[in-house]
Amino acid sequence: MDHGPLCRIWGPVMIKHRGFPGRLPGTDFQFVIRRANPKGATPLTERERFRDRRPADRRADAGFLRALWEHFGDQPFERGNLDAGRLAWLFGREVKAFDESFDPESYDALLVIDLAVARSSFPEAFSDRGGE
Repeated sequence: MDHGPLCRIWGPVMIKHRGFPGRLPGTDFQFVIRRANPKGATPLTERERFRDRRPADRRADAGFLRALWEHFGDQPFERGNLDAGRLAWLFGREVKAFDESFDPESYDALLVIDLAVARSSFPEAFSDRGGE
């Protein structure tokens, strides 16, 4: 995708998901980044989740998944300014590459929620009250 001459001056261009929460309310768990990394997007990798993860980390995962669901639903979405670290905890399970052309180092990469896995892993993210 050619973003024109500004891309060469300012670095990579990424979509900013307007209206998407910046973090889990009342915490420092970040959901989005402010600007593109001039060296390129952080590669999106799958992080293993262990059973002994802290409850706060699990709440952050559920909150992020709920925000993804409320913002994008079952439609494919661009990675854009979504935080790679937070995505990595869900990537390969609840959030998957949309197609074979997926580039883990691109802000333009398309992702999609795997609803069956997501509902099984984080049912509270899909409840009316969000686990409250």
